[in-house]
Amino acid sequence: MRILHVLDHSIPLHSGYTFRTLAILREQRRLGWQTFHLTSPKHTGSGSGTGTGTPPLEETVDGWHFHRTPPAEGGVVRSGLPGLTEMALMRQTERRLAEVAEAVKPQILHAHSPVLNALPALRVGKRLGIPVVYEVRAFWEDAAVDHGTTSEGSLRYRVTRRLETHALHHARHVFTICEGLRIDIAARGIAADKITVIPNAVDIGTFEPGGQPDEALKSRLGLAGATVVGFIGSFYAYEGLDLLLQALPALLQQQPALRLLLVGGGPQEAALKAQAQQLGVADRVVFTGRVPHAEVQRYYDLIDVLAYPRHSMRLTELVTPLKPLEAMAQGRLLVASDVGGHKELIHHGETGWLFKAGSATALAEAITALLAQRERWPGLRRAGREFVERQRNWAASVARYKPVFERLAGT
Repeated sequence: MRILHVLDHSIPLHSGYTFRTLAILREQRRLGWQTFHLTSPKHTGSGSGTGTGTPPLEETVDGWHFHRTPPAEGGVVRSGLPGLTEMALMRQTERRLAEVAEAVKPQILHAHSPVLNALPALRVGKRLGIPVVYEVRAFWEDAAVDHGTTSEGSLRYRVTRRLETHALHHARHVFTICEGLRIDIAARGIAADKITVIPNAVDIGTFEPGGQPDEALKSRLGLAGATVVGFIGSFYAYEGLDLLLQALPALLQQQPALRLLLVGGGPQEAALKAQAQQLGVADRVVFTGRVPHAEVQRYYDLIDVLAYPRHSMRLTELVTPLKPLEAMAQGRLLVASDVGGHKELIHHGETGWLFKAGSATALAEAITALLAQRERWPGLRRAGREFVERQRNWAASVARYKPVFERLAGT
């Protein structure tokens, strides 16, 4: 079977989006399918690796071959008029997708979020007679709210939501990543038998229980002798790292030797550093900046308790993240807010610790309680690892594509 994936972005960029993509591609290949891969004009960082200059039309990264979509001549013009930028992106994606589809002759077009990929895929699929499936990882309108480009109830939000719903109705089948999104999709009038959940999962073989901390690295970061609470990932507003900083003074009253390790970077980095200064805890917080992917494991090994304090909003209530699953696969201890996306993954007191979203006091109390119950740590670690082994492995998740794809491809 030949499948052409239409993606927002890919490696060499590192994100939950790209890691899920690679896992899907690996497992589809293990099923004996041929996969082809096209990224939208939003993908950056290819070619020279600097993110500048003319991107290549094709590129191989870590053994994976990608067809790239260059921006329109002169680049995409950022317009203040709603929709013009997005229309230009979709036109360019549609042109490039038609070229690649003509060349590789796929049996299925597999469009992944956002809807800016689904709409061009539907047009190309209709023109060339190729069935299109749409995989929703998050709704575009909710991501736009979080990034501050629109607000719920605005005209832009309503139009974006209608486009999303249009794509869902016209795709031959809809895939999504979790129950929260499945329920929302069904509420838009999509038949239950047209929706399949492909849950976020992990490749168990690539994760081992956490190792011993690198004492030299720990000392270099000023963490020697400290109890370390940490977060590793991108610093987006919805991740709730501001709440983690708010909780730190109360944690230090109970645990003076505690330190907070924040590994990564993103839009909120400057604001978080300023907040640490304002709270008077800057000397207790270590910002490492982004670290090479090959080095991430060394930083995980420094952390006693991982924190995932996501704020409650549609995005986090509906969407399940990858990072807690990866933490459980490594036998890590974790504390997470009780948003819907976390409650789908974490059983309080069994595989992790949940606290009331939005409450710095509840977060501090949860971390303090977990640190005080060290006798429970082995059981928590073991239960988390067993959960992902039994229920959240990529082979089981990707097998759910098989009956749908075989039906659509007529095989």
